[in-house]
Amino acid sequence: MAMPPQTVLRKMFDAAVASAQAGVCIPRFLPTAPKGRVVVIGAGKASAAMAHAVEQHWEGPLEGLVVTRYGYQVDCDSIEIVQAAHPVPDQAGLQAAQRMLDRVGGLNADDLVICLISGGGSALLPLPLPGLSLADKQAVSRALLKCGASISEMNCVRRHLSAIKGGRLAAACHPARVVNLLISDVPGDNPVDIASGPTVGDETTCEDALTIVDRYQIELPPAVLDVLQSGAGETIKPDDSRLRGVETHLIATPQMALEAAAAVAQEAGIPAYILGDSIEGEAREVGKVMAGIVQQLVRHQMPFEPPCVLLSGGETTVTLRGDGRGGRNVEFLLALAIALNGQPGVYALAGDTDGVDGVEEIAGAMFTPSTLARAWLQGINPGDSLANNDGHGFFDALGDSLVTGPTLTNVNDFRAIYIA
Repeated sequence: MAMPPQTVLRKMFDAAVASAQAGVCIPRFLPTAPKGRVVVIGAGKASAAMAHAVEQHWEGPLEGLVVTRYGYQVDCDSIEIVQAAHPVPDQAGLQAAQRMLDRVGGLNADDLVICLISGGGSALLPLPLPGLSLADKQAVSRALLKCGASISEMNCVRRHLSAIKGGRLAAACHPARVVNLLISDVPGDNPVDIASGPTVGDETTCEDALTIVDRYQIELPPAVLDVLQSGAGETIKPDDSRLRGVETHLIATPQMALEAAAAVAQEAGIPAYILGDSIEGEAREVGKVMAGIVQQLVRHQMPFEPPCVLLSGGETTVTLRGDGRGGRNVEFLLALAIALNGQPGVYALAGDTDGVDGVEEIAGAMFTPSTLARAWLQGINPGDSLANNDGHGFFDALGDSLVTGPTLTNVNDFRAIYIA
């Protein structure tokens, strides 16, 4: 007997998350032991789980400090785990970032730094440049989250206001050997965009950051504007001699997660097609585009024949217009549902692989052909919900929210559309 579409979709999401677990990804990338000390540092939603995996598979002494999101702690024996706020940074993250810089400051060429970086690290390492305050960083973070900027644009601005990002942490480790193990949550998997690249060189400039600020008409605190205009926020460039000993490995990516999900569908006898692992744009507009592709499939059996599953990843954006409970995945899903208007035989799931879509502990949601009809029966207008950025409120009321709890990883957004 064939599995119901909802079951297939959830199994696919779970497989995507499982493929990016630290215990699966870390062991084969661990370097050889050095003559000197081994110091483990890192930041991100997966960093504590990554540190735990390093401890489990490392023979010999090690020490270190990593910072993760509140609720994402995994206990370690030798590596200190600090929890801090995400997506808007807090004092705990600032203090952890300063301690991390201090910890790597006295290393020599015989020492090894294993750096564990995953999505969320930008907010978790909020160490401002001299002359800037945590309040300045918080104000900029809030403005960037609201304006509709892409993750690459947001991180470009963040790097140029930071005393630890944009290669500065790697420079502080010099002359020790640095091995980066990265779990990518960004479209294109560019290491400089993962947690704003604390241990890799950065080709972008303060001028690039100012261009982004102008593009989105972001009002900056005077001290922040001065740092960018003066060039005081310039980052470490890829040809800097202090970065010559840095080695970088992408140990889990959105594409790997989508491939794991596709294998689940294919095992269930349903062809799966990956449309892209780095799709960006306004979430509601991406939803409309995906609806158009689905309608082409249903009406003309092109470019694929049903039954099939369409998979995609990346990181869309939401320009806040309302005051509802939202996130980019539920915004995408609601726009898709409205555009399909109850199309028979179409089911979809969208969720953030870290378990948090927006600021709520809800990964995303799922819809079925009856979703809009059920909403109207409850007196919920889907169009009004979308206009108010209230995707979580919409799907929560229907009992269709996707709640996972902390997944301890992050390979960006996961979207699957099942056409029966």
